[in-house]
Amino acid sequence: MADWSQMPEELLRLIARRLGTQFDVLRFRSVCSSWRSSVAPSLKPFPNGRFPIIPDDGTGVDFLCKRTIYLLGAPRSGDRTVPSGWLLKVAEDVPWGMNTLNPLSICESAPLPEDFPRVLDLMNLRVVELGHEYVLRGTHYHGYGDNYDIIDTIKVAFLCLDNENYFVLFRDVFHGKLAMFKSREKRWSIVQDMPSPYDDMISFKGEFYTVDNAGRTVVVGLDLSVTLIAQPNFDGLQTKCLVESVGELLLVYMHWDETPRFKVYKLDREEKVWNEVKDLGDRVLFLGDECTFSASAADLGACKGNCIFFIDQDGDIAASSLKIVVYDMESGIFGPIEDYAGYSELFWPPPDWIASKTSEPQVRNQLESLVV
Repeated sequence: MADWSQMPEELLRLIARRLGTQFDVLRFRSVCSSWRSSVAPSLKPFPNGRFPIIPDDGTGVDFLCKRTIYLLGAPRSGDRTVPSGWLLKVAEDVPWGMNTLNPLSICESAPLPEDFPRVLDLMNLRVVELGHEYVLRGTHYHGYGDNYDIIDTIKVAFLCLDNENYFVLFRDVFHGKLAMFKSREKRWSIVQDMPSPYDDMISFKGEFYTVDNAGRTVVVGLDLSVTLIAQPNFDGLQTKCLVESVGELLLVYMHWDETPRFKVYKLDREEKVWNEVKDLGDRVLFLGDECTFSASAADLGACKGNCIFFIDQDGDIAASSLKIVVYDMESGIFGPIEDYAGYSELFWPPPDWIASKTSEPQVRNQLESLVV
């Protein structure tokens, strides 16, 4: 029988380079001592979720912050009665440690239950990183004493080439203009391209993709160049969202005819067109305030595929205390999450199987550590 602990270091490093998330690397290194010593931990170019200070006009500072969306699955006990996983967004940019947020918004979650474990042993859980959210958080200085105000969070797209070389793409939410920050230049530069205001942006396969009101889609190069990827062919009145799903770039927007419905398109970069997708199959799309992500219905456990979760900001679609609405692609029907049995279990509060009794000190709005 092969002794996996004796695999050559060169081969272990080649395998490690293909691992997609820091959890994959952590689990890889936990196999045995020789694997651990052969592979370095995942690079964390920006400690504690808060990235280097980005200069502004001198009246304050901006912080680039990273949040991660996780899907936690049931313990590996063979118990098939556990109905669903649990979605949570973890922010590490708070002074006291980690903070849990609503996966689809910037709002903090309610306080954790008193019986919530202080430490999560990830060897006993299924953990999937579904995506990341990058936002600018800033302080505005009033010019006297220590009087600072925290400004609202602003969605950005982010690319990092190495620890010292990263790029941030920013969209002015009022005018739809684009600007890029380059860490080595330590300044913002305007992207000189504005046929129509931009609706959304995303970092996809190492490039910045943006889409404007009409559906015109471009790649913004790190040299501020603009390359047309897809011609405009959409109604410019409705906001469009870009979502990555199993290696494909999707565009989602709400189409109003006699009744509202979502339309989904997949990018064909060679033909420079968006092709409509009628059925998402096993995939579920999540459209959040500051990020979008997708997941497999089989991994989620509680819901079927071919649907879209989103926040109904104005209550136009369905009345819901959580404002989380589900759109069924097959039926074309919207409904509050409470109308779908089991769907709300994906969100707050934590499921019973994870909120087990513990003698550790009480934890409130923070997760102090995730342990492998």
